[in-house]
Amino acid sequence: MNASVNTATPVWSGNGRRIRMQEVGTRDGLQVEERFVATADKIALVEALADAGLAKIEVTSFVSPKAIPQLRDAEVVLREIRRRSGVVYSALVPNVRGAERAVESKADELNLVMSATETHNLANLRMTRAQSFAGLAEVASIARAGRVPFNVSLSCTFGCPMEGNVPEAAVLQWCERFVGELGAHGVSLCDTTGMAYPPQVAALAAAFRRRWPGTELTLHFHNTRGMGLANVLAAIDAGADRFDASFGGIGGCPYAPGATGNICTEEIAHALALMGYDTGVDVGKLIAAARRLPALLGHDIPSQLVKAGQRLDLHQPPADFEEIRARALARG
Repeated sequence: MNASVNTATPVWSGNGRRIRMQEVGTRDGLQVEERFVATADKIALVEALADAGLAKIEVTSFVSPKAIPQLRDAEVVLREIRRRSGVVYSALVPNVRGAERAVESKADELNLVMSATETHNLANLRMTRAQSFAGLAEVASIARAGRVPFNVSLSCTFGCPMEGNVPEAAVLQWCERFVGELGAHGVSLCDTTGMAYPPQVAALAAAFRRRWPGTELTLHFHNTRGMGLANVLAAIDAGADRFDASFGGIGGCPYAPGATGNICTEEIAHALALMGYDTGVDVGKLIAAARRLPALLGHDIPSQLVKAGQRLDLHQPPADFEEIRARALARG
């Protein structure tokens, strides 16, 4: 464990510390779904998520409708949602045209994306990292001109499914360029294919916090290998307080066959609340929103909390309980 990680107080003793949950399901989750979710249903989902208390919602992505037909209604969704005070409504933008569309649609924040490794960037974005960075610089200028803050999501920071381990120094070098050269107000360190593990997470999060204490840091985990919650706790212990998650646990990645989606928003919020952290999230409302998904998507969702309920969602005894008790008492 990195020496800078605070171990004085157990990580499960939140003591009311504020942790901001940021929802990506309506973008990262829905974009991999084959069945088109109606625009009105997308709007209703975003509004339900905001009502549940999420700090930020990545509403949609301004990509080509040919590339991701599911999100072809990006402008309509972002313009027509009923906005809740205090919630940041973000949108992913891949290029200048996407940024212009997002600014016109009144996005509160633009989210820019590239990969930490050359192989993944070429496979995913069809560009070298140098080409991606040049494109992001143009998008950043659009954001600044429109006075819209922007975040940069750096994929595969904890491991690449084609290159393996990614050196921490290389990740921080790209972060320096995002923050120092482009002026990003935030950076998301993304575990794109679920390769992160707790000591690695703690070390990178602590290193980022030391170097850029005034920059918004988000951790974006996938639960591909079942370490999502452990990684969240390791990041919290290292000073992180913002986490992307997807309601229902929906999502996935084409470079991790059979992988589960992002960490599940309601599961993480439920666990953190039991540990004494303040997420500002109404878990009951969040579960209710996630329960809409199977009918909309046409399949089951990973969320265990949707299936089992919260810890103290109690059940009635068996119908013949009184008879069972009477027989037990009769036996003395």
